[in-house]
Amino acid sequence: MAEYLLVRPVRLSLDTVAARSGLHPDLIRRFVALSLVDGTADSSGRLWFAPSAVATLARIQRLRAGLSLNYAAIGLVLDLLDRIDVLEAQVRSHRRWT
Repeated sequence: MAEYLLVRPVRLSLDTVAARSGLHPDLIRRFVALSLVDGTADSSGRLWFAPSAVATLARIQRLRAGLSLNYAAIGLVLDLLDRIDVLEAQVRSHRRWT
């Protein structure tokens, strides 16, 4: 079954994400290279982000500043936090049906 988008997905440019997060664009590019934040490049090589990237960057900043974690550890913590969110959603869903 084919799916068609009725509206263009919302995406933010690298400059917009940098301005909203207060981070230098080069640092954000580094985070993309380290897979800490998801960014997609268009045909001309410009990076684009989902609006949720700003919150992810804020989380990265808090982990780095608050816990003095290196970027490899931050990646692991982000993965674990995402898994916890999924498990909590499953528990909430299960509780609704019982």
